[in-house]
Amino acid sequence: MSDHESKFTVWGFVKGFAKLVIGTLLLLQGLIGLVVLLLFVGVLVSVTNGIADAEGDKVSVSIPDGAALVLDPNGVLVEMTEEVNPLEVFRDEAYGINEPSQISVHDIVKVIRGAKDDKRIKGIVLDLGSFGASMSSASKLHYINDELIKFKESGKKIVAVGDYYSQDQYLLASTADEIYMNDYGNLVVYGYGAYGPYFKSFLEKLKITSHVFRVGTFKSAIEPFIRDDMSPEAKEANIAYLDVLWREYANRVNTARGLEPGTIENYANNLGPIMRSVDGDFAKAALETGLVDELMSRAEMNEKLIELFGKSKDGKSFKKVGFQRYLVAQDGPTDGSAPNIAVVTAAGTIVDGEAPVGRAVGGDTLAATLKKAREDEKVKAVVLRIDSPGGSAFASDIIRDEILALKKAGKPIVASMGSLAASGGYWIAADADEIWASPTTITGSIGIFGYFNTFENTAAEVGIFVDGVGTTTLAPMLATGVGPLPEAGSEIIQLSVENGYDRFLTVVGNGRGLEKSYVDEVGQGRVWIGERAKDLRLVDNLGTFDDAIVAAAKLAKLDKYDIVDLREKRTPFEILLGNLSVKASAALGLGTSEQSRGMVTKLLKAVEDQTVFFEEFNDPNGAYARCITCE
Repeated sequence: MSDHESKFTVWGFVKGFAKLVIGTLLLLQGLIGLVVLLLFVGVLVSVTNGIADAEGDKVSVSIPDGAALVLDPNGVLVEMTEEVNPLEVFRDEAYGINEPSQISVHDIVKVIRGAKDDKRIKGIVLDLGSFGASMSSASKLHYINDELIKFKESGKKIVAVGDYYSQDQYLLASTADEIYMNDYGNLVVYGYGAYGPYFKSFLEKLKITSHVFRVGTFKSAIEPFIRDDMSPEAKEANIAYLDVLWREYANRVNTARGLEPGTIENYANNLGPIMRSVDGDFAKAALETGLVDELMSRAEMNEKLIELFGKSKDGKSFKKVGFQRYLVAQDGPTDGSAPNIAVVTAAGTIVDGEAPVGRAVGGDTLAATLKKAREDEKVKAVVLRIDSPGGSAFASDIIRDEILALKKAGKPIVASMGSLAASGGYWIAADADEIWASPTTITGSIGIFGYFNTFENTAAEVGIFVDGVGTTTLAPMLATGVGPLPEAGSEIIQLSVENGYDRFLTVVGNGRGLEKSYVDEVGQGRVWIGERAKDLRLVDNLGTFDDAIVAAAKLAKLDKYDIVDLREKRTPFEILLGNLSVKASAALGLGTSEQSRGMVTKLLKAVEDQTVFFEEFNDPNGAYARCITCE
């Protein structure tokens, strides 16, 4: 080795060692920084909680007399919100990812009720521009709608302001004494519909083989993969519940606005001719139909609100308090010395195993919560709040086992159906002592299906084949996927699905005291709306979540009781450490322009949503009681 080579090698070693030291120091610096951040957040949360919880006092919010509560929820309406990881929020803000947040229907109702009895609050300003709801959330909107009507009946004023109104936003806005809209805004009412893509021909072009296993004439969850259009049976079932949703919407709007019956229906069906009569001006179309009271600019709206509620301290706006600030100041549920009625919520798709609260219903997670209620001596009754399209049949049965154990322990359980309690959502409701639903709850869908694809023909097109030997007739199933599904395997899966359907019928029959043949007649995977489900004896009563609470107290013979929200609660540290993985959208967004980042993250978000969708199909038996068309 030459002297030059020796020096080069030594120098390389020195540089490499230096890099190792620097890298180690940077790693330690990052870890120390993370620990400091966690400690800071932990202390901050502890101090805040200590202030808020001291002697049971609520957080103080300064509200001037005669102020308006600005009901401006920013997000999508849900039954129960997911836990928010602060680090993910910071990350998303850093990379410009703007995903809609979630707004609990119960938080909105709590705020409206608090404002109704708050002498400082003179009225409500509905500013719903950032608020949204899915079609299946109709009953949640009606619940809020009813609370707004009660608020107005107390003698306090409601004013709605907006650049434009979506159909769902307008349902709430219609309760207002006055509705203002931007003079270049729009209000379009579409009605309700069930539309989606169908992939049969597409899958055939790719030579993908679809394997379908189902029981039930109306179980249309897998139709998009085996048809190019909606079946007559699915159309019949869907239009039946959609008609009720539309009828309820139209009746509420026409009544709230004092319009002639049929006005909102005519607006939706004949918007074209109405637009021609006003030279294509959306805003004038809404004004002349009587859907809004005045058209004006944002500045003019602000002046109107100043006239109604007085000026703010800076004189630039009106006296007000925002939705989130007012929510923080509201009293939470108290657990005093009285017996408890525990509220256990099943919100989201039912999956096997554990799942984060608000994101999905983990069979093990919810079963553990129900067990906790059963073993808690203070809990005398349970209200199971369901807002789910169903999912894993196995997980649904795991939850049902705990419901039966609760009843055996002598604790009554009342099922309260939210907007959606279908398929597996109905499975877990069937054994309740009473089932309450709203008139617009989407329920039923009593059926089972299984579905997956194999790619043997696709693989053959590019020269890939599967061959081998096995010791049994079922051994070829080990190659299913790239290889075909053996006939023996197909028969076994179909028999399992049929057994699952029979089990579903037995669960409902025993729980509801109905003949299995009758359950089969109203089952068959068909979706029913709440008011019809009551006629069919699938639910006992029509009413709200509050009515279900009262019913549970009556069954438990309780005159005084505390309502406790029973759910798995994580500490701030667990929330921070629980989801430290960064989404691919954020990582790929680095170094890109704002415009391209928006396009990329939207695409990745769509892919992520589809990935989550398929991850929810994790039933160990491959059998699903899920109403996909309801979601």
